[in-house]
Amino acid sequence: MGIIATELMEPKRDERGRRITRANERETLVRAYEASGLTQKAFAKQEGMKYTTFVSWVQECRRRRPEPKIGFTELTLPRVTAAPLEVQLADGTIIRGSKVEDVARLLQLVRC
Repeated sequence: MGIIATELMEPKRDERGRRITRANERETLVRAYEASGLTQKAFAKQEGMKYTTFVSWVQECRRRRPEPKIGFTELTLPRVTAAPLEVQLADGTIIRGSKVEDVARLLQLVRC
């Protein structure tokens, strides 16, 4: 039987001892967080990183993503015959019409 050798790779660290993580690794972690359903705090704890560091990675990744383009489409709706309008005054008088302008004019005349 052959010998199996494994090597434990320590993550690269800066002069202050902080782990150096490449941008593509950060993006992968952010995508994994978004798919996890966990809170940022829970995900950072699960991955063994500082919460504030992870929050900054999420913000950075979201800023770099392109904004979705919003488009507009013109719609042509079929003409609908105007529903009759009806206004009932306090004294019981009912004014009916098919155009707002006509009903408004009738209201002005009745109130004079």
